Amino acid sequence: MRILVAEDEPLLADAVAEWLRRETHAVDVVHDGAAALELLGIHGYDVVVLDRDLPVVHGDEVCRTLTATGMAVRVLMLTAAASVGDRVAGLALGADDYLPKPFAFPELAARVTALGRRCRSAVPPLLQRAGILLDPNRREVFRDGRYVLLSRKEFAVLAELLRADGAVVSVEHLLEKVWDEHADPFTNAVRVTILRLRRKLGEPAVVHTEAGVGYRVG
Repeated sequence: MRILVAEDEPLLADAVAEWLRRETHAVDVVHDGAAALELLGIHGYDVVVLDRDLPVVHGDEVCRTLTATGMAVRVLMLTAAASVGDRVAGLALGADDYLPKPFAFPELAARVTALGRRCRSAVPPLLQRAGILLDPNRREVFRDGRYVLLSRKEFAVLAELLRADGAVVSVEHLLEKVWDEHADPFTNAVRVTILRLRRKLGEPAVVHTEAGVGYRVG
């Protein structure tokens, strides 16, 4: 998934981002509400982890804006205020979930994953095509019964290709969902990752290139 972490405490923001990246997500980080709204208007995020007490533009206003504009992004609101009234108020603004500080990173990651599932059309727990079986929960991949060890980026690219169910996935889509805002649109990172993925999956090749369009599994 593509996730935006909007948190004004840099150390906490970086720690959240690093934890989510371990889960194979692409994560961008901002430290104020204005920057959050700017990136949300540019990228198609699946989930935003939103600190309620952001500077410049308050987190409440960010949440109201997302609700008013009908963006599909799901909102996990973070705050130091943990009373029932605060939680109710946050959800009333349009947040999809609410997590008081301090929190456990595994719980945050689980809540983000649950919100991400709501952003996508229903998919089977196991992704399968052309002899490939990918288990998103266990982060395991098999090719014709043989276990294949993939890096986080290779796993995330393969998951996006399998979710397309044989349709072509563009380079732009892969950069959007697997990398982050610092990815150069002219980079060869996708091509290199695809080459490594093909090598690890073995012959016959199942990841095909559609010249000038993108990649597909079939």
